Amino acid sequence: MKLCYEGLRDRAAWERAGIKLPAFDWEKMRAETERAPAWVHFGAGNIFRGFIAKLQQDLLEQGLVQGGIVAADTFDYDIIDKIYAPFDSMTLLVSLLPDGTMEKEVIASVAQGLRAGPAFPADWEKLRASFRSPTLQMVSYTITEKGYALTNLAGEFFPFVQADFERGPEGCAHAMSLTAALLWERFQAGGAPIAVVSMDNCSHNGETLRRSVMTVVEQWVKRGHVTQAFADWAADEAAVSFPWTMIDKITPRPAQVVEEALARIGVENMAPIVTGKSTFIAPFVNAERPQYLVVEDRFPNGRPPLERAGVYMTDRDTVNKTEKMKVTTCLNPLHTALAVYGCLLGYESIAAEMKDPQLKALVEKIGYDEGIPVVVDPKILSPMDFIREVIDQRLPNPFIPDMPQRIATDTSQKVPIRFGETIKSYLAQPGLDAAGLTYIPLAIAGWLRYLLAVDDKCKPMVCSGDPMLETLQKQLSGVKPGDPAGASDEALAPILSNPALFAVDLCQAGLAEKIGGMLREMLAGPGAVRATLKKYLPAPAFTRQDQRWVYHGDTLPQRAGEGVVRRVLAYNCQLMCVENTFETGAVGALHSHPHTQITYVVSGRFSFTIDGETHQVGPGDTLLKTDGVEHGCTCLEAGVLLDIFNPMREDFLPG
Repeated sequence: MKLCYEGLRDRAAWERAGIKLPAFDWEKMRAETERAPAWVHFGAGNIFRGFIAKLQQDLLEQGLVQGGIVAADTFDYDIIDKIYAPFDSMTLLVSLLPDGTMEKEVIASVAQGLRAGPAFPADWEKLRASFRSPTLQMVSYTITEKGYALTNLAGEFFPFVQADFERGPEGCAHAMSLTAALLWERFQAGGAPIAVVSMDNCSHNGETLRRSVMTVVEQWVKRGHVTQAFADWAADEAAVSFPWTMIDKITPRPAQVVEEALARIGVENMAPIVTGKSTFIAPFVNAERPQYLVVEDRFPNGRPPLERAGVYMTDRDTVNKTEKMKVTTCLNPLHTALAVYGCLLGYESIAAEMKDPQLKALVEKIGYDEGIPVVVDPKILSPMDFIREVIDQRLPNPFIPDMPQRIATDTSQKVPIRFGETIKSYLAQPGLDAAGLTYIPLAIAGWLRYLLAVDDKCKPMVCSGDPMLETLQKQLSGVKPGDPAGASDEALAPILSNPALFAVDLCQAGLAEKIGGMLREMLAGPGAVRATLKKYLPAPAFTRQDQRWVYHGDTLPQRAGEGVVRRVLAYNCQLMCVENTFETGAVGALHSHPHTQITYVVSGRFSFTIDGETHQVGPGDTLLKTDGVEHGCTCLEAGVLLDIFNPMREDFLPG
């Protein structure tokens, strides 16, 4: 079976292989897209192919839209030449479920893949034609944080950006310059309204995109490349809007196990490639199932009905709160902390890291203890439910082959948002003490230790790509493992006092000395990183009777059966709270006990039998099991149960 239009004609073969095929007319979709383009997307990588393109596919299959997406890449043209063109711009999406099963679907909503820029005249003309069309409603982006950057940390324009300023619309190359050039094309064609939508995982992404585009426009006005009337039009959000968004979905690099599974069922030519820009990419995308996209509903020329594909369409304030919840607290900081320590400790998967008691405790402390206190509830998503899903289900999923080395890429661009914003919140809110933070400083100290390119065994390691790597390593040139004294407060001050790097001056925030002390502990010699983690994150212990404050990360997980993990939470002689985490298919066998028990379903779905009566229950449901009644359950969808016992269960305590 070949992934292309002709290869899909034998639908029966694909369906026998358990692969869902598009239900819409592919040729009609392509023709409609050419006739009346409505959506152009820049950034043709995995997050687009595995998430954004799937949204449009869902709308096509519901008959809510007729056209597809025009995808373009501004950086890595091999993706278009080697991943899009040979496969008719189709992608095989493989969703990796926590129980090890795979859901497979052909995504065919991309009408064509193009190389963006005047260096490719034919492709560039197609993009220009799309932007001239009044039917175009939106242009979106997944180009990562660095794709919007025009300046270095000193505020100086990059040389290639400066070159774009001089060349103007006809000879530019940077993504932001290309956007400005295409908007200039649209303005000259009548200036129909358009939404310019960043879907990248960064704070205030709409404002970041607008600021970068308008900087290019203003520089071109100064040099006479474009008119002031164009600049006024681009600055008018009734004509050109820049909605804010929050996006969340993990789409790691292609996994060999997925490639092999596809080969076994007869799908051909699925081998990954490494592009000339060092992108590791395949014709398939493996991804987790959970996904979230929250979008500010400001589209002056209309939009696809994205809410019908599961997108949260809302106002800017709600987007901002949701994005801040995720990017600064509930996911991204946890990812970054795992990334740097995972590299130092030799891990090659995030899931494996989540079995490490110190690393799991670290992300729990960063999230629950230090992050949650400054989260503003966006209402459309519960912060506590979100972070619990991340820590208990998403990060530990062994079938998501995500690597700390991938996540550690461009960390200098992420630190201000993922850690700095939380520190700023502590500084701004009465009653909170930024200097009292421990685990975010530990993550920052770990990053500085990572930048030395020496692992915890004091052996050389390769740091992931980062635009600031050379500069930062030069600033740390006097800091070396085995020589803690080299990491003096004076030596670290140029980095830790840089608000462009951390969003705050960590010296003024009262955290520099703490971070420096932690770093010096990690420089003692081989094994010092692990020793430092153990110092600040001792292994979980069994909860004590009458313990007043019980933090989830401090509780000892216990195996309570195949696919079930138990945590004894707070209790006294009369009452006990117990958390049980179930994998899909796990069984709580029929049993009885001399306790009255109330069960609250936190997440997942379960089939419960109580006194011979069986019902399915889900999140928010409660069950009463009186003294001695027989009861049991089967987990239909992985989730968490919270049990309250009266009196407390002595049999759950260590012998």
